[in-house]
Amino acid sequence: MRLRRVHAFILVLGFVLMIYLLWRVGFQNIWGKLSLLGSGLIVLIWAEGVAEFFHAISWRYCLGDAHRGISLSRLFGMNVAGYAISYLTPTASVGGDVTRTVLLIGSGKGVDAVSSMLVSKLSFAIAHLSFVLVGCILIVPRITLPASLRLSLLIGCFVLMCGILTFLWIQKRGKLGILARYLVRRKVGGDALAGLLGYISRVDDALQSFYRARPSGLPLAVFWHLIGYLVGIFQVWYFLYIVAGSPLIVPSIKVWFVGMWFDLLTFAIPMNLGALEGGRIMAFSSVGYDPSVGIAFAVAMRIVQLSMSALGLVIYLLLVSKKYPGRKSGSERLAERKVHEGA
Repeated sequence: MRLRRVHAFILVLGFVLMIYLLWRVGFQNIWGKLSLLGSGLIVLIWAEGVAEFFHAISWRYCLGDAHRGISLSRLFGMNVAGYAISYLTPTASVGGDVTRTVLLIGSGKGVDAVSSMLVSKLSFAIAHLSFVLVGCILIVPRITLPASLRLSLLIGCFVLMCGILTFLWIQKRGKLGILARYLVRRKVGGDALAGLLGYISRVDDALQSFYRARPSGLPLAVFWHLIGYLVGIFQVWYFLYIVAGSPLIVPSIKVWFVGMWFDLLTFAIPMNLGALEGGRIMAFSSVGYDPSVGIAFAVAMRIVQLSMSALGLVIYLLLVSKKYPGRKSGSERLAERKVHEGA
């Protein structure tokens, strides 16, 4: 209940900040920029779909043996369904991750589904952080940001890097249940926690097994996430080409990097409300564009995200109703499982 209240507070705060930014920049200026984009929104939506397809490829490298037979088209569908839940519900990325895991459980073992999602989440975080760290080295000295904001962003990146490295160590060493084991030894939590510990221990075993059997799985997953992130540079470039008439690749790279930097540090905000608008204003302003260009891009991306979310909801309904293409029958999955067991 408390967590729901926190999410609700963040959601309301985000809405207020977004409306304030829209008012401060000027509704007419924003609408003027968006009207220039016109049917170009279709291209931005298509590019978003391409990026999600690359993220689905990344997810495939995180799967264990129980899910290796799932088609890429089905994984893409699960990924977009999770995208929709993350965006449309006040759960930030947690709701999407749970949705993907539940959909994956329907195609194989629950423990393997949870472990694969944990690896995928880690690969996503490593890719995002790597993208930002490279930008810190190559781009930060060449953009205009207030010294206090620059320092805050750098400190935030350092804290997140420590957290991600810790999560990697926990996964590879099978230490997810370390706190639960500590409490059980001291007879805290009763039978419920002891039962949960058994499940967590199986997830730990599945994670260790994955890293032993597929040492290249995590690096390849990170690589494909990075490819997906690079699509964002095209989106910025195309937007500037249509709206500002200045399709320069270097400013597009700078803008996308700064935006990704803000996204990394505001990942816990549902729908990234307010943070997306503020981050894009800062990103476009840092390379000399008017703030109205930045917030117009943010509004355009809101439309893109809503469009992808609508697609994700449709796919989610199809997945739940077992009508999504690429789904294997129970007999086919049983035959595959026997082959794996025989091997």
